[in-house]
Amino acid sequence: MPATCMRAWSYALIDTACGFAAATLVGPRLLTSHFSVNCLRPAVGQRFLTRARVVKPGQQQVFTNCELFAFDGGKKARLVATGETLLVVLGLGEAA
Repeated sequence: MPATCMRAWSYALIDTACGFAAATLVGPRLLTSHFSVNCLRPAVGQRFLTRARVVKPGQQQVFTNCELFAFDGGKKARLVATGETLLVVLGLGEAA
């Protein structure tokens, strides 16, 4: 698989995990405003796990961060990327 494709799905996993973490506190009406990923090593593995948490929830913005782990067939997980997002909470009248 090309490296650019690997990066794309890694980014999607991190963005999705951060979005779900934020939605557990403020509801589903969210929009990603800022997104950054730090690739630490090649994301090679048979299974992947993301762990996202809300750093600071607010009424208008939610700050989250995430870690992406790869499992290579054994039980040991390797941290392959970290990410951070800033999500904007949309009001009832705003389009998603």
